[in-house]
Amino acid sequence: MCAQERKRLGAPPEPIPGRIAVVGVCASGKTTLVEQLQSLGYDARQTGQEHSQVPDMWQRLSRPQVLIYLDVSLQVARQRGQSYEEPLYHEQHRRLEHARKHSHLFIDTTSLTPNQVLERVLAVLQEMGVEPVRSGS
Repeated sequence: MCAQERKRLGAPPEPIPGRIAVVGVCASGKTTLVEQLQSLGYDARQTGQEHSQVPDMWQRLSRPQVLIYLDVSLQVARQRGQSYEEPLYHEQHRRLEHARKHSHLFIDTTSLTPNQVLERVLAVLQEMGVEPVRSGS
């Protein structure tokens, strides 16, 4: 984003207390983690930042108090059914640079199960004092 575009957009909006955004490359586990967090009552959402040319879209649309960045190796992403080529994998990382710099938690999910990822996230949320916004289902 150029300086003129940043000036036009202005400062990103204030975060929403308790809101959690999850970003990452395709097949890193974003959907699974968001669904797990939502089932526990957290206000969690994905942003699709890996598909956007607007570096701070995650911040403007989701307005998270907590930003979680998930990553995965290209090999494991392919094993998980993602059939994209190496240039797109690297392009997604480029699009996620701003989010990674601002993330509260970075997790490489390459060798982790979904429950292991969730355990790490819940531990950090507890440390940060972020609680569910409603009772889990």
